[in-house]
Amino acid sequence: MSTMSTPDGFDAEALRRGIEGRDAQVLLSLYADDAEIRMVDHRTQPSHPRVMHGRSAISEMLTDVYGREMTHTLESVVVDGDHLAFLESCRYPDGVRVLCSSVADLRDGRIIDQTSIQAWDE
Repeated sequence: MSTMSTPDGFDAEALRRGIEGRDAQVLLSLYADDAEIRMVDHRTQPSHPRVMHGRSAISEMLTDVYGREMTHTLESVVVDGDHLAFLESCRYPDGVRVLCSSVADLRDGRIIDQTSIQAWDE
């Protein structure tokens, strides 16, 4: 995983710290004020994804997810200019696993538009 960033580039190391450290505030700092996240899973399918627009909605989601008692691992991250892709795996204490794949567009080194697809054990 690359952890380098340029002055105007995306900080992949902060993404790792935020995910693996369960730090919603570090993660929130990676999003632009007008960012939007679309989440697709078995409940919020592609035709009706869960949409979070703006830092307040994104903060609420990040606080919920990273406040849960579970481990989070950044498996891989790729930054190419104004594009980002990353894979995150998670595990609840009871062994249930979650896998989340995300792609995003960047502006000035911050996420402005992200689509995430997640699946978990049932």
